[in-house]
Amino acid sequence: MTWTIRPRSDFGALSAICQGSGPKLVLVHGVGLRAEAWNRQLDALSERFEVIAVDMPGHGESPLPGPLSAIQDYTDLVAGQIPEPVMIVGHSMGAMIALDLAIRYPSRVRGVAALNAIYQRSPEARDAVMTRASSLDGRSPPDPSEPLLRWFGSGDSEEKSACRDWLTSTDPAAYKRAYSAFARSDVPSPNGLEAMKCPALFMTGSREPNSTADMSRAMAAVAPNGKAVIVDEAAHMMPMTHADKVNPILLDFALGVWK
Repeated sequence: MTWTIRPRSDFGALSAICQGSGPKLVLVHGVGLRAEAWNRQLDALSERFEVIAVDMPGHGESPLPGPLSAIQDYTDLVAGQIPEPVMIVGHSMGAMIALDLAIRYPSRVRGVAALNAIYQRSPEARDAVMTRASSLDGRSPPDPSEPLLRWFGSGDSEEKSACRDWLTSTDPAAYKRAYSAFARSDVPSPNGLEAMKCPALFMTGSREPNSTADMSRAMAAVAPNGKAVIVDEAAHMMPMTHADKVNPILLDFALGVWK
């Protein structure tokens, strides 16, 4: 099965699925998920690259270390495991981490791909995400019904079932901490994007209601070497549901980064 749990390797303080050889691509998933969310990218990209899909702190098999309250804390933890320049790819909260890493640790990033990334939320969107964060008690698993409806709609699918399992099995304290950091964050800022010199790909789905196409286009317009790609008919879980469209774009971008 596509979403079967895979063996892990140590990636410093984090756990990761490592596959392939060549220049390094580091993949960072979103809140409540785990490294297997990148399974279709692992298989496709590892033919040309060493692909390292990390478990975020407190997710998958990575431990939850001391206080993590902001996106920058998660970024610092990931950056601490990267001794050499890599291409960093992030999805959702992972895209925030990837962009923050490219902005604050430029010597460690050859290129960045931000998938389904948030940029300059409206006051209404900020209120909604803060309300969701405040509803989490950190003791009981989150109700997966609302995020699954936003991500996949009302139908059933193999991808939706996998995400339901991951959301309900994530440590509730780790989920609350990560989601709260995601909700409070204003990363990336326009000034940060303007200072980011590496190649930057901003990709989202045409049916994405939160990490919208306009957001990706706006970030690409500000980043000096930015490019926006909108995947037709895709929504939030684009790397899982539309891998046939996402993977060739990522591969082409990565080959350009490492040429």
